[in-house]
Amino acid sequence: MARGPSNRSAPIKITDVAAAAGVAPMTVSRVLNTPDRVSPETTARVRAAIERLGYVPNLIAGGLSSRKSRMVAAIVPTIAHPMFAGLVQAFTDSMRQAGYQVMLSICGYHDPDDEGLFRALLGRRPDALLITGSSYSPAALQMLIEAHIPVVEIWDVSSRPIDMMLGFGHAQVGAEVAAFFHAKEHDRCAVLVADDSRAVSRARGFVEGVAKAGGTLVREMIVPAPSTISAGREGLRSLLPDLGERCALFCGSDLMAFGVVTEARIQGVAVPDRLAVCGFGNFELAAQCDPAITTVSLEGVETGRSAATMLLRRLAGEEPRDADRMQVPFSIIERATT
Repeated sequence: MARGPSNRSAPIKITDVAAAAGVAPMTVSRVLNTPDRVSPETTARVRAAIERLGYVPNLIAGGLSSRKSRMVAAIVPTIAHPMFAGLVQAFTDSMRQAGYQVMLSICGYHDPDDEGLFRALLGRRPDALLITGSSYSPAALQMLIEAHIPVVEIWDVSSRPIDMMLGFGHAQVGAEVAAFFHAKEHDRCAVLVADDSRAVSRARGFVEGVAKAGGTLVREMIVPAPSTISAGREGLRSLLPDLGERCALFCGSDLMAFGVVTEARIQGVAVPDRLAVCGFGNFELAAQCDPAITTVSLEGVETGRSAATMLLRRLAGEEPRDADRMQVPFSIIERATT
């Protein structure tokens, strides 16, 4: 879906909804708060106007809507992952130092009601938003555009970001890992990822990269999100019959890779001689594991700080600039598992 205009005019008000629906503002208020007091026909007309305009009711007590809340909202899929935990901590620390509090929302990996999530958060009138990802339903996208507040989308790339963007191409990561394995003369490869859109995109890039290099994909395994150590152990047990004499495995996270390496030791599979392993995220346990795990490194903590810097510049009144839409660099750190 094409993104809306980038100009940030005044937010939609209840009077705008009333005018669009041809009713009084009090009627709009009743539809929102006591719909049983309004006829079904009028309710349908008002709700159609609300959806069309992207109006979000103000849930803050009356009189506060014209003031700055000094609060920003951050939406991430999980904080159980070291990758997101470090990012959130760095973002929160930076915003707090500037006098802002962070309201954190954990959205998971498969939230079908992004509209409800954004409506609930925007109803608290945050001054800005940090969002993990860049895929929304049409109604949620319209809501974000009409909020007219600074928004930074992280951990993904989009050809039409809502406002600011700080991400990387997940498919490109997968392709780079495939090229890395090919350079080390691996022609039999497998991939193990959790079922979230970004990890699946990395897997897709890896599969295409293996095919481009003329290699053979032994197995593509997608397990329920989030990625875990136990999923890595189970994944290797499943892969064992197809392992052959030599295979290279790309894991969706370092947690999975740690589970794979642990299970390989139990099963007597030599790493890296028979099984080469690459993780994703550069978690501390990847470096401290024995053998230390090759991984894809991204600066999650620095991403949190950079996202805060972007938002703070805009909250201070600075105009948008090209540097507000950038890709985060990544690199493969080779260690003992390859």
